Amino acid sequence: MRKRLLVVGAVSVFGALFFALLVVPTFFGASQFLFGGGGGRGNCVDTSDAAAQPSEAEAAKGIPENYLALYKKAGEEYGIPWNILAGVGRVETIHGTLKAEGVLSGENYAGAGGPMQFLEPTWKAFAVDGDRDGVKNRHDPDDAIPAAARYLKHNKAPEKVRTALFQYNHSWDYVDDVLDWAAKYAAGEFKIIQAGGLPDCKDTEGLPAHADDVVGRIIDFALAQRGKPYIWGGVGPDGYDCSGLMQMAYKHAGLDIPRVTFDQWPFGVRVKDGTEQPGDLVFFNSGPGTAPGRPGHVGMVIGENKMIVARCTQCRPAIAVMPYRIGTLIGFTRPLQHPQVADQLDKLG
Repeated sequence: MRKRLLVVGAVSVFGALFFALLVVPTFFGASQFLFGGGGGRGNCVDTSDAAAQPSEAEAAKGIPENYLALYKKAGEEYGIPWNILAGVGRVETIHGTLKAEGVLSGENYAGAGGPMQFLEPTWKAFAVDGDRDGVKNRHDPDDAIPAAARYLKHNKAPEKVRTALFQYNHSWDYVDDVLDWAAKYAAGEFKIIQAGGLPDCKDTEGLPAHADDVVGRIIDFALAQRGKPYIWGGVGPDGYDCSGLMQMAYKHAGLDIPRVTFDQWPFGVRVKDGTEQPGDLVFFNSGPGTAPGRPGHVGMVIGENKMIVARCTQCRPAIAVMPYRIGTLIGFTRPLQHPQVADQLDKLG
């Protein structure tokens, strides 16, 4: 697996407050982060074979026996190919055998714990008592593996398995890694099909080199600020205002965008509603000095109708994940396509 641990992130459809409490550094990523509609645009084509339960390939012998049984059990119960779950478990923690902080106990630097790397708030939302012992323990594979299946199912797997994995961790490299392992674990030809006509394209297709990785870093930073206070004019590290959080998230990835919302709105390339992608900025007609053509509030898209945003001084939590399709929505922009940022991306490569 990659050197960094990946973290489960999720957002449920139980209301704005619940959205605001969920967490995602890299399992959705950033993880990233969230539901439906994660993939692509244009004329890219995806083909697929949704919920079939494949037989084992020789490579599956490398999976601990108890984990293999749990992957299969959860796969049957939730209608997700067991090898997809095994791919996630392999990339996250090598099926719980990775000698790293937060795998067998405690949490890693990002607050993730257990073999499937759940954050505590996300665990509370999707936890499963798989062994029916009366305890839901994210460090227990009996509970964590079916919880991961439940989370993927919630994110539209297996019909949109690539989308669900992208929401598990906002990185197409992550999605490809998981599916590569899934293919190794399955006997015979195993194809991942994205049903429903959703293209199998990267969100950053057509952008400069390295943009895919950069989007992940931008989102990871923004999500890591959740729970911090809203501070007018704040640019961290103790707190942020809405545009300050956007600027510093991009700065963390080595990119410069304007400081205030009124300048951020005309800076990025305008994106048509419905084609917005993770990392894009979403603007609202709210806040001091705002107007329909001069939005005064901004958040960052992290998934379909999900954004990370510094909300307001009195909001609790002040920096949180929530839906962006609200009455004051004005539109979206893509800073990564501004010529100045594109040049910075090229230099980062």
